[in-house]
Amino acid sequence: MKLVLTGAAGRLGSYLREPLAAMCDELVSTDIADDIGKLYAGESYIRADLADMKQIAPVLEGADMVIHFGAIVDEKPFEELLGPNFVGSYNIWEAGYQAGVKRIVYASSIHAVGMHLKSDFIGTDAEHRPDTFYGLAKCFTEDLGRMYWDKRGLESVHLRILSCAQVTNARALGSWLSYDDLIQLVTRAIDTPSVGFGIVYGVSNNDRAPVDNVKASFLGYRPKDNAEQFAEKILAEEGPVDLKDPGQMCHGGPFSSVDLGQSGLAQMNIVNDRKET
Repeated sequence: MKLVLTGAAGRLGSYLREPLAAMCDELVSTDIADDIGKLYAGESYIRADLADMKQIAPVLEGADMVIHFGAIVDEKPFEELLGPNFVGSYNIWEAGYQAGVKRIVYASSIHAVGMHLKSDFIGTDAEHRPDTFYGLAKCFTEDLGRMYWDKRGLESVHLRILSCAQVTNARALGSWLSYDDLIQLVTRAIDTPSVGFGIVYGVSNNDRAPVDNVKASFLGYRPKDNAEQFAEKILAEEGPVDLKDPGQMCHGGPFSSVDLGQSGLAQMNIVNDRKET
């Protein structure tokens, strides 16, 4: 089996490379970075721009599946996101179809439904309510994946990741996806025999998880980690909840309250614990 991983130079990509290389005959990692460090057995690296079909199409030749994690991972003005996050997704699906790829596993996001209230306990069938242009790109790609399945039979699994980073705030007590559970989720999205088109929330087995993932059980994803282990320390440090702040009441967190085009990550304490090879 040949797999292609986009966004290989990113933080989440750094944790996926080794397990992906171990489960296939050939892993092609790609990003726009000059290099990604030491390669694992069976892994090669190709520098390519997602927004350029002439660069990305050759990378997908002969691939069985694509794990598409490449994108700008923050809110930006629409014009900055258009190439990598919108056009880039189209290029992956169209190049994948032309190359005969069986399945695309996509790093979607809770920000596709970020304006829903956390108290609504939404499922994977919740209507799109993006909180930013970044979230809008996730909506676009989910709909793109559904269309390519309906019209062309190209399978895809869309992983609506809530927050895959160290637990540093009260929101993460519900939204946390551990790196081990991320790896399990991606693995199940690859090795499940048939998926058609599917959406699954990327979240660990948290006591306070604010979403209903029951309709994603067909993947066999059974998260093992729980953010409750961090609750006592985090809650002792947090201030009172502002019930008028969308950033505290909505699924998108700070992305729900920032102005369009303004960074959501700037309001979050994300620890860059990228895995080094």
